[in-house]
Amino acid sequence: MGHIIALSGGVGGAKLAFGLSKVLPPEDLSVIVNTGDDFEHFGLPISPDIDTLLYTLSELNDPGKGWGRADETWSFLETMKALGGEAWFMLGDRDLALHVFRKTLLNAGMTLTEAVAVLSERLGVRQTVLPMSNDPVQTMLDTDQGLLSFQHYFVRERTKPKVKSVSFSSSDAATLSTEVRDVFARGDLDGVVVCPSNPFLSIDPLLAVPGFQALLKGTLAPVIAVSPIVGGQAIKGPTAKMMEELGLELSAMTVAEKYKEFLDGFVLDEVDAGLEEEVVSLGFPVATFQTVMKTEEDRTQLARACLGFLKEISASQAP
Repeated sequence: MGHIIALSGGVGGAKLAFGLSKVLPPEDLSVIVNTGDDFEHFGLPISPDIDTLLYTLSELNDPGKGWGRADETWSFLETMKALGGEAWFMLGDRDLALHVFRKTLLNAGMTLTEAVAVLSERLGVRQTVLPMSNDPVQTMLDTDQGLLSFQHYFVRERTKPKVKSVSFSSSDAATLSTEVRDVFARGDLDGVVVCPSNPFLSIDPLLAVPGFQALLKGTLAPVIAVSPIVGGQAIKGPTAKMMEELGLELSAMTVAEKYKEFLDGFVLDEVDAGLEEEVVSLGFPVATFQTVMKTEEDRTQLARACLGFLKEISASQAP
């Protein structure tokens, strides 16, 4: 197998990226990560999806929570709370050090991509981790409680507000990094995997960056997506709630239709095998696997299955 690109956001994306990291040589995996969740807190640049991925790939993550670092301590946050400061966003002491270090790198003139490369090296992550852009793009949700940034909606308000629409502030002004363009231009690129991340909050921000969809449509390598909806339910996060509030059918078929313009294949969970014929009608093949990733073995098995599916698609497209 040649080089593989994974598109990731949230815990679901990090889980499959971890599985891919276990079955591919490190130099053969690049993960492009959502930065629409990024924000500034206590004067520090916070990149939740990037950090979740870095902690997962370095196996420093908290497996119980799915985010943050294992064996974390909370002295900073406890003191901040005692002083009357904001304590709604869970910044652990070890996690805080990473944010402070990233700020020093950015203040020294590095791009976010360059800073993430340094953090990857320091944490022992050998795969390539690429922010979707070096320019700020912020996911905004129009709700019944007004316009909220993602972290305010997701963490501070605990997803309680009803979502009316989602937009991506400053996306029109964002540009693709040279590193993202270069990885799509690799001659040994053998496939792109859209991880089972929230389509609206984790993948749409990538697609909102001008030129990103063109890269997906233009690559000769097959592009597949793994459904984040299983049996009419979201595996994690606010995906199901959002889809219902936006008037969308809570089905893997809805996700397949959303991505159809750039897909060459779609992965359903076994419980959704009955949807195969309907998804195939969109014009691309469907594979059915066990996609719920509760253990490391689940993650590696799904990764191997996705790579096998990519090979099948490539063979079917060969002249």
